[in-house]
Amino acid sequence: MNTNPPGRSRWKLPFGLGLVVLAVAAVALIPSVASAEEEAAAHDHAAHAAGLQDELAQVRRATARFHRVEGAVAAGYELGWVNGSGVRIIAGCVSNPTAGAMGYHYFNEDLMADNAVDPLEPEVLVYESAPDGGLKLVAVEWVARGPNTNPPGVPTAPSVLGMPMHILVPAVGFWIKHAWIWKNNPAGMFADWNPEVTCP
Repeated sequence: MNTNPPGRSRWKLPFGLGLVVLAVAAVALIPSVASAEEEAAAHDHAAHAAGLQDELAQVRRATARFHRVEGAVAAGYELGWVNGSGVRIIAGCVSNPTAGAMGYHYFNEDLMADNAVDPLEPEVLVYESAPDGGLKLVAVEWVARGPNTNPPGVPTAPSVLGMPMHILVPAVGFWIKHAWIWKNNPAGMFADWNPEVTCP
């Protein structure tokens, strides 16, 4: 026996199909909204970088002596970082399968110890492999230990050049900010990854 009033079952099918269409449209729009947000953030960083040319020039002057990795090593930078457990991490060439790479990270233990961020004293110098088999300076990276690093650091994001730092890899827990001051980065001056950098 059908207990539905006449006409009620007639609108259920179109109503149900309408909900399905809305759900599919919403799922299809989510990536484009996320993409639009990423593009807006990239545009904001590009505009910010344009206003920071004097500051970036100062960072270039402060780090020009590190074009040769031997100069960086002499100043206390070393490949990778030894955490609180005595384990050296980030000691290889860092890459991403779709976004490009960063390269080799040379950390300064003394600058890492204080958890302070100074634009003219980046905690990390980033190098890429050069055609002659050596290393070429491509970027600087400001780093502060976060609440989940070993040993722990600061709980809230520091800022550098007026921009908040962020945690890219929660398992490592560093607050970071890159500046590709020695190599063009199509992804942006302050992007984490550079599509023009590769790891061997």
